[in-house]
Amino acid sequence: MTGQEWVAEFADRLGVDAPDRDTFDILLDLAGVAAHSSERIAAPIACYLVGRAGLAADEAMELARRVAPTE
Repeated sequence: MTGQEWVAEFADRLGVDAPDRDTFDILLDLAGVAAHSSERIAAPIACYLVGRAGLAADEAMELARRVAPTE
């Protein structure tokens, strides 16, 4: 089972729509920003917080980039 297939099945069991390909990619990028800006544990928790906040993935990504330290 691929990651996208797993997510689709999990979403179905949760009773929600699975993310489209663009949202999927943005969330993966957001997880990368969170993990590389602090610790790996920030990635799943950041994605959880996006869901709790009800933000679109692109809005959340913009905020995550603001939190990430500049190099």
